[in-house]
Amino acid sequence: MPGFNATRLERIGGWMQSYVDRKRFAGASVLIAQGGKEVYYHDCGLRDVAQAAPWQRDTVARIYSMTKPVTSVALMMLAEKGLFHLDAPVSDFIPSFGEMTCLVEGATALDQVVPCETPTLHQLLTHTSGLSYAFNPGVLGQAMTDQKIEFHGDRETLAQACDRAAALPLAFAPGARWNYSIGIDVIGRVIEVASGKALEQFLVDEIFDPLGMDETRFSVPAQARDRFAACYTPLAGNAFSTGKVEKAEDSLRLIDGSDKSPFLKTELHSGGGGLVGTIDDYLKFTEMMRTGGAGVIGPKTLAFMMRNHLGSDIASMGPDSFAEQAMEGTGFGIGGAVLLDPARARALGSVGDFSWGGMASTCFWIDPVFDLSVIFFTQLIPSSSYPARPQLRALVHGAMT
Repeated sequence: MPGFNATRLERIGGWMQSYVDRKRFAGASVLIAQGGKEVYYHDCGLRDVAQAAPWQRDTVARIYSMTKPVTSVALMMLAEKGLFHLDAPVSDFIPSFGEMTCLVEGATALDQVVPCETPTLHQLLTHTSGLSYAFNPGVLGQAMTDQKIEFHGDRETLAQACDRAAALPLAFAPGARWNYSIGIDVIGRVIEVASGKALEQFLVDEIFDPLGMDETRFSVPAQARDRFAACYTPLAGNAFSTGKVEKAEDSLRLIDGSDKSPFLKTELHSGGGGLVGTIDDYLKFTEMMRTGGAGVIGPKTLAFMMRNHLGSDIASMGPDSFAEQAMEGTGFGIGGAVLLDPARARALGSVGDFSWGGMASTCFWIDPVFDLSVIFFTQLIPSSSYPARPQLRALVHGAMT
């Protein structure tokens, strides 16, 4: 098994500091483990610019869509108990999805629809359900924006949010395309129905407590409030926009402070993007996945999750949505991306890498060839602002001997 060149590893710290010096990131941390042993950690910058508070190892950050693999593991834990099959329609758990329609090809209005099948649990997990996100282009994305179907905030319960999403047509017939979506938020509600527990309670009982992830929750733990990071954007308009928008004069414009954030007390638990936590907590989760379940979930189930569940790569399925990383040469498993061809993805890595990221520019990947877990934390929205993820991959692989 190749190791690491210490001098080359130190390049990572310089690269991170350059992002801080240029006011691209307020602060950041990276953690690399190989074979379960830490080989590199570095942090720099500030977790809160106004308070001049340093970014440290125990900083609590919003991980947004890095919540998705956690929720996906939870669903598969229930599947292991024989409670359902992945081809089950979601309407078995959420009846409002029983009578579905989808937009016709090229639709310009919300009423241009035809009847279609109900999405399955597998399609929700793999973003092939026909659901969307409010920030995605098209008729459905605009309708979600207008109706504020966002799966965050405390205006409604998770059950109510799912029912409102079910009232809209799908962007396409389930299984026809790949489209980044609220599908795993809906899976969060499926977990509640199937388990009889609130989503957070199920995660605490079945994943967080067994793994010792004591500071990963949907609300910032009381003991960690003085370590919660602020979140920034370089954009002048909507920070959650993934299109071309005007840059702000301040490249670190505050959009969610550490003292007044909705994450300090969250009622609606977003299984697709609602968790906060520390970098060491997330390492416990990635190491559980890398090593075969740690008694939390079966190794065969994890191997199944970390395979490509699409016919080819994401790009072959005609997506017009945002994604957290390259679509060419990248497939998708249960809750995360699977690297199929590093050359086509134009990013260093091993075939079979399992990964994903979050809207605030966090990311992780698990390399089964070199027994790696790599986690990067920062707090900048949107994650498409800078090419930090492929740059970090190049730095990590460039340091290997």
